[in-house]
Amino acid sequence: MKMPLFSSMNTKRFGWADVLVLFVVFGLLYAMIRLGAGMEVPFTPTQKLTISLNPWYLPYYAGRSLLRMFLAFGASLVFTLIYGRIAANSRTAEKIMIPLIDILQSVPVLGFLSATVTGFISLFPGSLFGVECASIFAIFTGQAWNMTFSFYYSLRTVPKDLHEFSMMGQLSGWTRFTKLEVPYAMIGLIWNSMMSFGGGWFFLAASETITVLNNHIQLPGIGSYIATAIDEGNMRAVVYASVVMVLMIILVDQLFWRPIVAWAQKFKNEQTQSGDAPTSWVLLLIQRAHMVESIVDRIKLTSKRVKNQLQNRFLIRNKESKIQSRSRVDLLAKWIAAVIVTGYVLYLTYQGAILVSQLSFREIVHVVWLGLLTSLRVFVSTFIGAIWTIPVGVTIGFNPRLARIAQPIVQILASFPANMVFPFLTLVYLKLGVNFEWGAIPLMMLGTQWYILFNVIAGAMAIPSDLREAAAIHNLSTLKKWKVLILPGIFPFFVTGGITASGGAWNASIVSEIVSWKGKGLVATGLGSYISQATTSGNWAQIIWGIFVMSVLVVLFNRLVWRRLYTLAENKFDIE
Repeated sequence: MKMPLFSSMNTKRFGWADVLVLFVVFGLLYAMIRLGAGMEVPFTPTQKLTISLNPWYLPYYAGRSLLRMFLAFGASLVFTLIYGRIAANSRTAEKIMIPLIDILQSVPVLGFLSATVTGFISLFPGSLFGVECASIFAIFTGQAWNMTFSFYYSLRTVPKDLHEFSMMGQLSGWTRFTKLEVPYAMIGLIWNSMMSFGGGWFFLAASETITVLNNHIQLPGIGSYIATAIDEGNMRAVVYASVVMVLMIILVDQLFWRPIVAWAQKFKNEQTQSGDAPTSWVLLLIQRAHMVESIVDRIKLTSKRVKNQLQNRFLIRNKESKIQSRSRVDLLAKWIAAVIVTGYVLYLTYQGAILVSQLSFREIVHVVWLGLLTSLRVFVSTFIGAIWTIPVGVTIGFNPRLARIAQPIVQILASFPANMVFPFLTLVYLKLGVNFEWGAIPLMMLGTQWYILFNVIAGAMAIPSDLREAAAIHNLSTLKKWKVLILPGIFPFFVTGGITASGGAWNASIVSEIVSWKGKGLVATGLGSYISQATTSGNWAQIIWGIFVMSVLVVLFNRLVWRRLYTLAENKFDIE
């Protein structure tokens, strides 16, 4: 007997909330179909796409950019859940996967574009979809690493008593993943997802303006609109784009992020419920839509039925033989994967060494010196960012009423592409004669300090309310409260934010150490400007050596500094 969609377990009546939710869902589907159709138009690399600065085109450009952002975010989320869990649950895999993320985080977006755009175009010949995939992949590289670090470190800091409870309950790997690991990491993952989504806007102009085979391709989008306006020195168009960008960020915050933040409060690890939790009018609307609840109930029943059928079909076999065969298959798969990866890495290393050999010894040493100069800017920008983001983040995280006001403001500031502010700051620097060797640091901070702020906010919100109430009952002094409660609670989150902020600072150096306005440019001596100029000129030897030096410096700094801080956070500063 088939169960109707609106079963007897949910007898609530269809109401106005259902009508409104249906209207919004179908509206979004229609917009996605219309915007997605523009991704598959006929195209050849020699074809020139023009970007109009007419403000009437801005809503369409904003929609195309937003679609790319959400497609990249979806891929980043899937990558995070799979990659982060494997790294957190396998010591052997962790030794390879985490340093690999360190390296990937340090590779500039321009480096990924240079290496992948030709391949994507060859996969979809005669269609714009190949260039669209390259752009989405570039945005993905600006989002995935921060989210993966957050999820990985959250899984590594799951309280021991919860782990022991899952072992005593003999929970399967999937049940432990869905019922323990993901819920525990949810708050940190959501706030880092917001930061990563905002970080995608930072390199949007570079992701939508692609150079391949000496041809300049500009995809329809607000990033290309901004780049064209800057190239032409059209300040009015820059202002138009800034207004649309702010409106788009507010819309995404209200319709997407704020409901998720309010929903995620049920995953907070505490014994007493907070009296002033974040709220969302969109979440309340969805909860009032009875049809949504019925559909969710139906999906739960169907998934449970499928799960039971699969268990009955596949788990009747002898467990011991199954475990033995699985271990053999896993061992064989690991060896095959290790051989393939090692061979591919050796091949790329050989090809890169041939190109780098074209450089003189003096230039090779000079690039290392440029890397040390940029590392100094990275350290200073991260340190200054931490000074103000820690107290501000704790204040916002401890005050839900303030969080409701501050969240959209912080979201706008973090999501607003910093390179849109660069033209204004460039004009100020040129007028005041600012030494750009130090003036590049504030530009670098615009794209990095938010990683620390979002993680500190998430850490403060994750501190159980009962512990905060106990601190208030014992009338602890401010210094004592920071020492025994706040610092242990936020420290693992701060380390995650610090790692991604420093990595983001390295990536941001590509656009922060060289800026221009109407042909007048400012260049800071450093590795970022070196890679940017090498990418513009298409010098692969310089690009590869610059990226290699940057990757080595990032990995060394993470191993020597951030990894030790993480070990401290895991062993000492951890609320059990």
